Amino acid sequence: MSSFASITSLLLCLVCAVLLSSEASVHEYAGDNFVSKGNAFVVHGGSEGIYSSLPKQNESSISANGDAYIRFEKITFRRPKEFSNFSSGLVQAIVFEVDDRETIGGSAYGGQRAVCCTADLAKLGVCSQGEIIHRPSTQNPGWPQVFGVSFNVDDLTSTLQPRSIAITKTGMYNLYFIHCDPNLKELVVEGKSIWKNPTGYLPGRMAPLMNFYGFMSLAFVIIGVFWFSQYARFWKEVIPLQNCVTLVITLGMFEMALWYFDYAEFNETGVRPTGTTVWAVTFGTVKRTVSRLIILMVSMGYGVVRPTLGGLTSKVIMLGATFFLASEVLELVENVGAISDLSGKARLFLVIPVAMLDAFFVLWIFTSLSATLNKLQARRMLAKLDIYRKFTNALAIAVIVSVGWICYELYFKSTDVYNEQWQNAWIIPAFWQVLSFSLLCVICALWAPSQNSMRYAYSEEASEEFDRDDTLTLIKSSPVPSKDIRSPPEVRSAHGGNEVSNGDLEEDKTE
Repeated sequence: MSSFASITSLLLCLVCAVLLSSEASVHEYAGDNFVSKGNAFVVHGGSEGIYSSLPKQNESSISANGDAYIRFEKITFRRPKEFSNFSSGLVQAIVFEVDDRETIGGSAYGGQRAVCCTADLAKLGVCSQGEIIHRPSTQNPGWPQVFGVSFNVDDLTSTLQPRSIAITKTGMYNLYFIHCDPNLKELVVEGKSIWKNPTGYLPGRMAPLMNFYGFMSLAFVIIGVFWFSQYARFWKEVIPLQNCVTLVITLGMFEMALWYFDYAEFNETGVRPTGTTVWAVTFGTVKRTVSRLIILMVSMGYGVVRPTLGGLTSKVIMLGATFFLASEVLELVENVGAISDLSGKARLFLVIPVAMLDAFFVLWIFTSLSATLNKLQARRMLAKLDIYRKFTNALAIAVIVSVGWICYELYFKSTDVYNEQWQNAWIIPAFWQVLSFSLLCVICALWAPSQNSMRYAYSEEASEEFDRDDTLTLIKSSPVPSKDIRSPPEVRSAHGGNEVSNGDLEEDKTE
């Protein structure tokens, strides 16, 4: 219990840290320090997929509608007073589309590639020493966009002039603040840049997800109407498993609605609502945890061939709690305050525990399903056996499809180093939502409330009846020399059969 409390405390601390450090939709720079990269000092200002501005139907229309741009507001570079007694070289901002990345930097005589112009390159006349090396793009005239400011003697700050860069070509755009002066120690950048797509402030990679979660919300409403109507009609016949499915559908409705409102507000205001994001993440994590636990309990035969989980209850709860904590931390790091169109910022040590727990769930589920199917077949519970076989086939297909999609996802991310496929990246998280929803639909179809629901519930009388049938089978299978006289071995056989049967029954009740 002490370790569980420690993990919970760690989670709460992480949540608070994430909330305090989350950014707005506008990329804000609050004293960001320059980091040495090769011979340059760099601050990454943002990366987003941006669609080109929509053609104006009416010249008098409001310019912001349908426009795509990157706007700089109050970008200020600040240096400490003790390092202000000299004039400096340029501190530059560079904006480029990912296809133009090769136009940035260069090398003299085939040596190591550099971002800042060196003395050797300056002698060749290809750049000015102390500035960023860049060449005009052959595919996108006027790009990359480079501009900057410098410090005069005793200046503590230097501010970029406000400007707006119109986006006329769809692409993945990157912004970096760079300087090449090693004397500018402890230089920081403040201010903000505003990135806008033609349809709103959502980054291009996230924009399709808003419509996707809108459709998913509608899908959950449809399946909810079906399920709740059946639930209301046959509420007297409802079994515990159906109550669990009701909970999952309800959680799914809230999760999809929260994600939709999260993206909708982000798109409308340019500020990502941290509270909505946290609630969406939490509802989603609870839904995934409950879903896995339900599938595991069904695989164990809970409510079908056994009334309780017995001694396994604590292990199942511990596995569920561990999965919830690991998934919640991962999703918070991935989503809260995420605004740049970079493919995942979760670190490996957060991904691995969730992957291992998922693998353990799959292994335990199929091991339990195998035992339950054998038990149903041995007891000749044909109706339950049929529904469990369909359930097993659906799970097997889901696992195979999941493994295939994981392989594709690894291939996609390994071949898209520079996020050039950003327009298709939304499909990866959307697929997992569609797959889990499809599996939920299968479960709803197999265990929908009906007048025959109790046929699939655990019945002590049915269990005893099948035990008696097993006993009679053992008795009849033995040779009977006389109608009235039974030999001692037969009596022992009959008693032995009853003991085995009773033992199985007790095991079912206590497992």
